[in-house]
Amino acid sequence: MAPLRILGLSGNVTQPSRTAALVASVVERLAELTGGEGDLVELADAAPHILTALTRATVGEKGEAILRRVETADLLVVGSPVYRASYTGALKHLFDLVDFNALAGKPAILAATGGSPLHGLVTDHQLRPLLSFFRALTLPTTLYAVEADFTDYRLNSPAIAARIERAAQEAALFLTGTPARAAQPVAVALHR
Repeated sequence: MAPLRILGLSGNVTQPSRTAALVASVVERLAELTGGEGDLVELADAAPHILTALTRATVGEKGEAILRRVETADLLVVGSPVYRASYTGALKHLFDLVDFNALAGKPAILAATGGSPLHGLVTDHQLRPLLSFFRALTLPTTLYAVEADFTDYRLNSPAIAARIERAAQEAALFLTGTPARAAQPVAVALHR
């Protein structure tokens, strides 16, 4: 049996990117739990191959390869920085080119980064409807991180690490049908 293909899709348009770091962390953990193959597409890199095409028919060879990676993944981790209270236009444009039926029934983990906790529901109010349009199965645990959750574009938050673990465990259960065992328990300090 071929290993599971886990694709992280980061809607960032600049590098380095906190969003890419968050998405990569989820992909890496899920690959560890399932033995799958993890991959990451950053729109900052993919933009020249995607954003120049107005329709799928005008996408070049490299852009088509990116779209195929999205459409053939067994699981997507879709993340975006919050931009004007939503996901980036670059991410939306990529999804405008994805085949309508390609994501039906596929699981997806949703993630976002923002400047303040005020945009924490962007995963549920913006990304979940987008993926639902494609009939993807968005998993329950979403991820939202703010600038304070990173040091030099690396996650430093135990609370975010715990949510990543929970999301990865949910996805592993969905993909394999059996609960995954965590490599190490994650301790989380609750602040009241």
